[in-house]
Amino acid sequence: MNARVDPNDAIIELAASCRFKPKRWSRVAWDWGVGALEKHPGPREWQDDINGVIEAHLANPATRYQPLQIAVASGHGIGKSAEMAMLSNWAMSCFDDAKIVTTANTEGQLRTKTAPEIGKWFRSSITGHWFDTQTMSIKSRDRLHADSWRQDFIPWSEHNTEAFAGLHNEGKIILLLFDEASKIHDKVWEVAEGALTDENTVIIWIVFGNPTRNSGRFRECFRRFRHRWVQRQIDSRTVPGTNKAYLQRLVDDHGEDSDIVKVRVRGQFPAQSAMQFISEADADKARKVHLRKEQYSFAPVILGVDPAWTGDDKLEIMLRQGLYSKSLATIERNDNDVEVANLIARLEDEHQADAVFVDAGYGTGIVSAGQVMGRSWRLIWFSGKSVDEGYLNQRAYMWGQKKKWLKQGGAIDPADEGLYQDIVGPETVARLDGKIQLESKEDMKERGLPSPNKGDALALTFAEPVAKKDRNAGNVHGGAGRGNMAETEYDPLKG
Repeated sequence: MNARVDPNDAIIELAASCRFKPKRWSRVAWDWGVGALEKHPGPREWQDDINGVIEAHLANPATRYQPLQIAVASGHGIGKSAEMAMLSNWAMSCFDDAKIVTTANTEGQLRTKTAPEIGKWFRSSITGHWFDTQTMSIKSRDRLHADSWRQDFIPWSEHNTEAFAGLHNEGKIILLLFDEASKIHDKVWEVAEGALTDENTVIIWIVFGNPTRNSGRFRECFRRFRHRWVQRQIDSRTVPGTNKAYLQRLVDDHGEDSDIVKVRVRGQFPAQSAMQFISEADADKARKVHLRKEQYSFAPVILGVDPAWTGDDKLEIMLRQGLYSKSLATIERNDNDVEVANLIARLEDEHQADAVFVDAGYGTGIVSAGQVMGRSWRLIWFSGKSVDEGYLNQRAYMWGQKKKWLKQGGAIDPADEGLYQDIVGPETVARLDGKIQLESKEDMKERGLPSPNKGDALALTFAEPVAKKDRNAGNVHGGAGRGNMAETEYDPLKG
């Protein structure tokens, strides 16, 4: 008499053979071409590509236990949720005690779109009966492993990142998935990186999103941190199943190179986000400007000083002379106004500055110390009234002047990544009266961006018109002679 054959045995054997083969698993775990998948003969080409990247990474023993990070920027409708589902089902089916954490830009997106779509694919897979698919989690039905073999859909909060900090699974597999990654707070990204430290563990971090923003960590996967990420940018028109007529209408209405088409169709980052004040294109152009000294030496030398305003900020001092700019100092927050004033005085003398403008928010003590030294530095109130009624306040006006300066050929140091990020970071605030208002530093931090102190310091150099001083007349410090030059042995730049 033949022993009863358990159909699970064949599935278990198949899953074991696909342990390091997500591409193969995606093809055998669903009934492609049948029922709901009738019009789909298999995974889409771009999905096969991503699965193949993972497969090649795992096939090599030298890379298998090194973290793999993949960033996918795309237009609309390419099947991102399906890809997340296929990878999730592969990891849960082919590894025991798999641990998967999935998040999205909002809890609503996670609860109503991402989690249900992944759950649908789990239920239709050949291992659907192995798992208990709930609203915000998918768990093994094995009671002994239900808490260790699971996928969790976790809303993020920049004020509560413990769920991401505790993502460890040494010796097994970790799959971390970000959906609509453009709008996930930078702090979540930073804490999630802590999951990349387990030894002898398969660690895969994949982030998906429409490239809506020119700042933030998703953008930097394709720019500053591109050496750490495998990147893919996918045009919706190349993907089967997308509405080609609608996509072509977008192209016809807005143009192939418009930001709308770049983001919604081509999977490329915009030249300027919808609310972004200074475009990436203008900042990129400024990085490529090379000036000869005779092109700016005739102009007045102006220093802008933006003191640190919270513990994790830095004091920034920027120099501008005509179309030329340069960072002179970046130091940690220093509450000793006299020491900071001595630094500014030394730089003022060294560069023969014609004017020094200091942010009044945290700079009143610094300017007072400068007055004792005989310096005539100017306090600038960011919230003060703008001389141009088109701007809400002085800060918006100064940034507006800086924007014009960039368009006129202003140059920034191409190696100064901090200044570049500060320039493209701030967004505008919509107003009924039409006046230009920049978001506050607090609002930028809520978006996960640092305070743009260096950008503000450069903006300060546009606070007021400045004439070049007649140094032959001895007017070096706005009325003070060189004898009033500050002397100190303390150098904040060296500690």
